[in-house]
Amino acid sequence: MHEKSIALLNKAVSEEIAALHQYMYFHFHCDDQGYDLLAGLFKRTAIEEMIHVERLAERILFLGGDVEMKAGSNVIPEQDVNKMLEMAAKMEEQSAMDYNRWANECGTNADSVSKKLFEDLVMDEERHYDQYDNEIDNLKRFGENYLALQSIERSKSRSAGQPAE
Repeated sequence: MHEKSIALLNKAVSEEIAALHQYMYFHFHCDDQGYDLLAGLFKRTAIEEMIHVERLAERILFLGGDVEMKAGSNVIPEQDVNKMLEMAAKMEEQSAMDYNRWANECGTNADSVSKKLFEDLVMDEERHYDQYDNEIDNLKRFGENYLALQSIERSKSRSAGQPAE
């Protein structure tokens, strides 16, 4: 009865796992380049995506389906911070559009709980989009100085004996 919802939920699991992998990749590279604030943003987003996978999986299991734990796409190796942020913003924007559409499909199929889950995910994805869009704006406004300030803050913390995260 809920095959369509299970298929959509599994599609979302796949996309969330792909996003999780991509954001951890960005986190590692921002951290390596000394951009602590951006590294932290990517890490927090990856953790939220992991929570999304859990919520989706719980719903799939409740509906009697099986969770397909495979990433929707491979990690794209990008180390330029501006391109990372642009890619992240596009990913979040696409997810919000997909989840809106899938919420409507679940509603049409008399599955209001899955519909609500997708609607809740849309709010998270729009918030993520806004965060990345703000960072893109900061880079445009302040240029390389914005990134340099993050590196300086890390140097100050480490010289003061504070451990790296």
